[in-house]
Amino acid sequence: MSDHTPHIEPTRSATGSLGPEYFDRLYAQSGDPWDFASSPYEAAKYAATLAALPHPRYSQALELGCSIGVLTHQLAPRCERLLATDISDAALSQARTRCAELPQVIFEQRDLTTDFPAGRFDLILVSEVGYYFSRPDLEALRANIAAALAPGGDLLLVHYTGETNYPLTAEVVHETFLAWVGRDWKQAAEQRTNRYRLDLLTRFDGLTG
Repeated sequence: MSDHTPHIEPTRSATGSLGPEYFDRLYAQSGDPWDFASSPYEAAKYAATLAALPHPRYSQALELGCSIGVLTHQLAPRCERLLATDISDAALSQARTRCAELPQVIFEQRDLTTDFPAGRFDLILVSEVGYYFSRPDLEALRANIAAALAPGGDLLLVHYTGETNYPLTAEVVHETFLAWVGRDWKQAAEQRTNRYRLDLLTRFDGLTG
């Protein structure tokens, strides 16, 4: 198992995704289980994530699985409104404190397998969260994202590619979404390092699709 993966046995829900109990135990053990605030790897990945965004500003952005809000804090200046969700109340408490001076950021506690946020967004960020889902739940998440992303909007996927004890791998997550390419979506950017992969999908705006 990688040092990127917290050493706690996963607790899965009835549908096979990692359940809220798993994340409760993680944050009870450590306030920053993945070292988001201090890891040079995370800092470099966040810089690459922001650099991959093709627009300087987004009007309505959605970050799924924001954890303690380190990336949220860096993304927020490029958003008129940023909705950031996480399954863990403990993580969100830290995120709200970290982003307290950013009025455009709204935090909500949501289990994305049952409670996907309503609205239309021109950016949806799925960073280090897709592999927590079972395959059926990931397919349902993909359908919800397709309904929520506005024409011309961007979907950015970023996931660690090393060994984990999660239900899915980064490759499965990204290839699930890349199956859209050539229909109503295009792959606008891709990046692979020895530790993570990044893919940017853009939805056709209705004029070119």
